[in-house]
Amino acid sequence: MPNFLQQIFSLILIVIFSPILLIVSIIIFIDDGFPIIFSQKRVGLNGKIFHCFKYRSMLRDSEEILQNDKRLMSIYLDNDYKIPENLETRYTKYGLFLRQSSLDELPQLFNVLFGQMNLVGPRPVVLDELDHYKDDKKKLFLSVKPGMTGLWQVSGRSNIDYPERVDFELSYVKERSFLNDVKILFQTLAVVIAKKGAH
Repeated sequence: MPNFLQQIFSLILIVIFSPILLIVSIIIFIDDGFPIIFSQKRVGLNGKIFHCFKYRSMLRDSEEILQNDKRLMSIYLDNDYKIPENLETRYTKYGLFLRQSSLDELPQLFNVLFGQMNLVGPRPVVLDELDHYKDDKKKLFLSVKPGMTGLWQVSGRSNIDYPERVDFELSYVKERSFLNDVKILFQTLAVVIAKKGAH
């Protein structure tokens, strides 16, 4: 799908979901104050770094907690830059619900609107995760914009770890098409409703 169409579509979705965006923002503020949005550096098209937006589902000092807790950091690194749900202790009161429902990812519609992401594509990664992509694989991975959803998400999401995740992401890049993107968008809806692999 052309970039301008994705940006138009993302704007339409922002308008449609604006009541939900407002309600979620108010809930986060009442529960744990500002900031409402969590912004993290991710790797985009051609290796360009951008700030990926999410609703904050963790405590305000969650990054400091992670950096200062050697045990938690070890778990984070050993599990491919995520912490298993049963071991995560940094959620806000409603944070786990936001994650499991994927509502925390709605602000990425603004990343699409700003031209930093696509609706469908490889999942945006932190810089360290590029180590899983070697040589030509890295070049291929970075040849497209990351997406709000993608083949990895509809194929198991957080239940699929590296290096298998690399295969899913690169398979999407090689075979991507408008019809495939539409198919993934519909599959994403089913996955979100079923809360499959959401961590």
